[in-house]
Amino acid sequence: MFGYVEPDKPELKIREFEVFRGYYCSVCRSISKRYGQVPRLALSYDLAFLAVLLDATSLEATHGDVVRCFAHPVRKRFVIRPNRFIDYASDMNIILAYYNLEDKWSDEKNLLGGCGCLVLKNAFKKASKRYQEKTKRIESLLDELNRLEREKCDSVDAAAEPFANIMREVFECPHVEDEKKRKVLGWLGYNIGRWIYILDAWDDLADDVKSGSYNAILTQYRYDGGDLDAFKAGIKDKLDFSLTYSLSECEKAYALLGAQKNTGILDNIIYSGLIVKTDKVVQGRCGNNEKKSI
Repeated sequence: MFGYVEPDKPELKIREFEVFRGYYCSVCRSISKRYGQVPRLALSYDLAFLAVLLDATSLEATHGDVVRCFAHPVRKRFVIRPNRFIDYASDMNIILAYYNLEDKWSDEKNLLGGCGCLVLKNAFKKASKRYQEKTKRIESLLDELNRLEREKCDSVDAAAEPFANIMREVFECPHVEDEKKRKVLGWLGYNIGRWIYILDAWDDLADDVKSGSYNAILTQYRYDGGDLDAFKAGIKDKLDFSLTYSLSECEKAYALLGAQKNTGILDNIIYSGLIVKTDKVVQGRCGNNEKKSI
């Protein structure tokens, strides 16, 4: 359910792309330093975006270095120097990745999920210890999400609510001292979470029909086992409206945030990247949870 929040790369300036990649690499290096090499494989675009966003709330100068990367040893890369926001993003990445893998194992007996849980178990314990209350709230919301899915909730909005609130919890970073900014970040996270849940459900339609797994879209719009393309065509406008609404709320929250830096990158992601990703998934022009290393 992660990996959807990414920039519209063709529209990024070269320097902006280098800076975004510098944050991505910095979160990766933070994971390595705090949790070891293997957990770096769980890094998501979504949490790299969070690091860029949180750092943009601060007036502190951002610095970087050109270093060799474990994943790309031949050519040196620009990496943002670690700070409290980058470390927070790496902690949240571990927590969310662990729960995501745990869900795959418990629901599907997915071998990758089971092995991933074992690999991330110690890292998860360390990260959750740093944010005990936040982890408890996330776990409670995941329990609520699992309950709704077990009961085959027939409302996309209701099914998306727990995950939206999980992302609200993640985006409300305690290291952002201004309470108003934290609330704005939370509303931005809530709407990104809602967008991710609905987009992921659309992305998984074919797989869920094949496996018989729960999907809120199939349930709400009463898919009867007929032609899936015809079914999707019949509901596409309704889903597109719902996704567009969430993105509109993201834009409003971002405008209220008043980012102090990284505005070129954030403008690209909020006003272009999310829209391009929506179009690719809804129109079927990308693979399931398409991800590539940067």
